This record gives sequence, structure tokens and C-alpha cells, in this order.
Amino acid sequence: MTGTARWWASVDLGRAPADTPVAFCADLGPDSLLAGYRAGAFPMPAQDEYGLWMNEARYEEEVAEGAIALPAGAGEEAYGVAWWSPDPRPVVPVGGARLGSRLSRRLRNRDDWTTTADKAFGEVVDRCAEGRSPAWLTPELRTALRTLHARGRAHSIEVWDGGELVGGAFGVRVGPVLSLDSMVGLRPDAARVAVVDLAQRFGESGGVLLDVQWDSPHVRSLGAVPMPRGEYRALLDEGPPASPPPGEERPVSRLG
Repeated sequence: MTGTARWWASVDLGRAPADTPVAFCADLGPDSLLAGYRAGAFPMPAQDEYGLWMNEARYEEEVAEGAIALPAGAGEEAYGVAWWSPDPRPVVPVGGARLGSRLSRRLRNRDDWTTTADKAFGEVVDRCAEGRSPAWLTPELRTALRTLHARGRAHSIEVWDGGELVGGAFGVRVGPVLSLDSMVGLRPDAARVAVVDLAQRFGESGGVLLDVQWDSPHVRSLGAVPMPRGEYRALLDEGPPASPPPGEERPVSRLG
């Protein structure tokens, strides 16, 4: 365990802010990344030096007061990565993910689409990073995610049209929770298919819910509901661990 991972183990987010960063920590190595997720936080790296400076200018007083955590001796570079833990947390119970009736009907006739798990993790991550603003999926973060995938702690769902990747989603698994970092749709509805397929597969492996991190009308339409942060964090600590989602190829029409 790295020094930063040990620091994360000491961070108590019980009284952390509900709608601002709860910590600043520039270490995005795989051990620190997983420890941050275990604590109930997820990272949002700044796009550039200006973003780092803005974080410091906006939140340095809260850091000085101890309301926002910062590793001892980290220096101003720590402000380059903000860690968030919204309260309440939007989550999708594995049995509550929804396609919608119209999409379900369309999928019944879509024999050319299939899904897999963990077949193209790196490609899904890279696709999620393309053209996004803010560009939070930095090369350093993507490298750490690939390492966690190699360790069996980060997972992806792929949506295929024949041999072409048309959508996907990925996240980090902690206990019975999979923290859904990002999704991508290269065809209409493919991202939604990926999330619902992930929920079903994760449920089969003993998972309880997907953490979708940021609330929005879109994630509500997928089945997200608010969960108090304390309840969410207790589930990370006490819930039974899930296994990796089963990875075999499945027809998308089965989701309909």
C-alpha cells in the first residue's frame, strides 16, 4: 500500500461538503485511485494549470480549515486533482436499470448487436475520453484504470455491431458497488444499452448497485435514485463483495 493509499484510509468523509470537492490529491496511481473509491470519492483532474490555480484559489480556505482533505506536504500540485463525493449519491440498483419501452421494442428486432464484458476495456476507456470537455480522463488516469483492470478491479461493457464497437461503459468495483465512471455511444441508444447490460451482469455476479456519480435527468431516466452518502459509504465498507461481471457474448435483443 502506498503512502497516499494509507492516507485515504484515514480520510473521514462523514462531515465532508455535499456539493464541493471533499479532497485534493494529485496521486492517480492505481493504489491511490482504488483507495479513493473505497473511501467513497472519485477524481476529476483539472484540464490544465489554470484549472489547478482556480481550484486552489477557490478552495484553499476550506482546505486550511480542514473541511476539505489534503495529504500533508502535498503542495499546490495536489490541487490538480479534485475528488468528489456528492451527498446524496445517485445510484442505480442492479434490478432497477431501465431501457424504456420504445427502446425495448426496437431491440427485439436488433439481431446484429451483441454485448460483452471486459473484452475491450482499453478501447472503451479511450472512446469515452475522445472529444470530452472537461477532459478529465487524462493519460495518467487512463493508465491507472488499465492497471486496475489488469488486477480485476475495473470492468467494461462493450456493445458491438458485428465486429465494430458502437458503445460501452466502464467503472471500478468496490465491494458490492461498481462506480460507473463513464459511458459512450457511437450509435444512438448504445450507451444506454451498455449501462443496462452492465447492471444485469453485475447483479448476476453479486453486485448491488451502480454508482453513477453525478445526478442528472439522463441518469434518472436510467433508473438512478438518490442515496445518502453515509448509507452509500457503509455499503462500500460492509456489503458483500461482488465478483467480476460474466463476460460471455450476449444478444442485445435479450434486453428488450
